[in-house]
Parts: sequence; structure tokens; C-alpha cells
Amino acid sequence: MQQLADRLGVKEQTIYAWNHKRSGPRFMKIGRLPRYRLSDVVAWENSRYASGPEAV
Repeated sequence: MQQLADRLGVKEQTIYAWNHKRSGPRFMKIGRLPRYRLSDVVAWENSRYASGPEAV
């Protein structure tokens, strides 16, 4: 989880909040811990690109 937070430049608590709201990268639960596939993280990052006039 810390590696993802470091990659995205956010706190680990933010990742937990995104998981709760289902607004972050897709994840799977293994035991009690969320796990992320790199391909899902990259796809989520790509979906976050802004376009149009606000993307300055």
C-alpha cells in the first residue's frame, strides 16, 4: 500500500479512503489486505488525465 501511495504522491490513508469509496485503482483483497496489479494502477492513472481548457 505504501508503494502505491508513494507512486501517486498521496498519504496511505488516502488510498484507504479511495478503496472505501471505490474511487481509486481497482484492487483485490488477499486476506485482509488490498493488492493492486500494476496494469490496473496504470489504467486508473491514464483515466485521470484531464482534457479540455481545465487541463492547463
